[in-house]
Amino acid sequence: MSPSLKGIAYMCLGVLCLALGDAVSKWLGASYSTIQIIFFRTLISLPLIALLAYFSGGLGRLRTRRPKVHLLRGLIYAGAMACFVTGLTMLPLAEATAIAFAAPLFVSLLSVPLLNEKVQPSVILASLIGFVGVLVVVRPGFSGVSLGALFALGAALFYALMMITSRRYGTREHLWAMVFYMALVPFVLSSFMLPFVWQTPMAWHWPGFLLSGTLGVGATVFITLAFRHAPAAIAAPFDYTAMLWAVLLGWGIWGEVPDIWVLLGGTLIIGSGLLIAYQEGRTSLKRRPTV
Repeated sequence: MSPSLKGIAYMCLGVLCLALGDAVSKWLGASYSTIQIIFFRTLISLPLIALLAYFSGGLGRLRTRRPKVHLLRGLIYAGAMACFVTGLTMLPLAEATAIAFAAPLFVSLLSVPLLNEKVQPSVILASLIGFVGVLVVVRPGFSGVSLGALFALGAALFYALMMITSRRYGTREHLWAMVFYMALVPFVLSSFMLPFVWQTPMAWHWPGFLLSGTLGVGATVFITLAFRHAPAAIAAPFDYTAMLWAVLLGWGIWGEVPDIWVLLGGTLIIGSGLLIAYQEGRTSLKRRPTV
């Protein structure tokens, strides 16, 4: 198998882990608070991340000289998880997933003021098409946007900020340090708030909490491997296979059938994201130095 095909396979596996993790969080969200779900997810993730760091070069990989950066990323990640898990409890899985796909669109627009990057006109056009897709999914009317949709949009914005900080600091810090401290901050925050919302989990929910944290780490590992084997322009578009899994899982578990507006808006969002990925791939090829 070629490196590119391996990268695609890893990306699809990583996205499957994310989709399954979202489904588990939605299932748990019917019985437990978002804070408790975040607590157990990060509690289980942290030792797994440390273990992976140990076997990939030692715990020294977790050392950092930029604690403030990790604190910022951790706070952003906490906001992203809180918004998305809360949105999942209010929306069908496919609808929440479609709205969260707005993250790359936010990245394209925010990279101008935050990273001083130049954005091609085609990327701006693709972003506008994507936001039309978001409006189609959200369908703001006289009654306003639903609270669940606002939480999903908030999650997309936080995810975009995470991507931007990864662009800015990812090459200066080791991967496992970035991932470990990103999970550590929401773990600490949720630990302080947990006594106020604690509910003793029922026996059949413990595997769900365990699975949620494990799937999150699995997604990180597989997606990292994807970008190591294949160029970003090839691997990144397969992130959108999450929409397929969201539709199947939502239908199979909760009987959720997305309406035509969710499918149409999701198609516009995914199409715009693919155009942005294609344009960024062309730009990176033009910038690649020749030997």
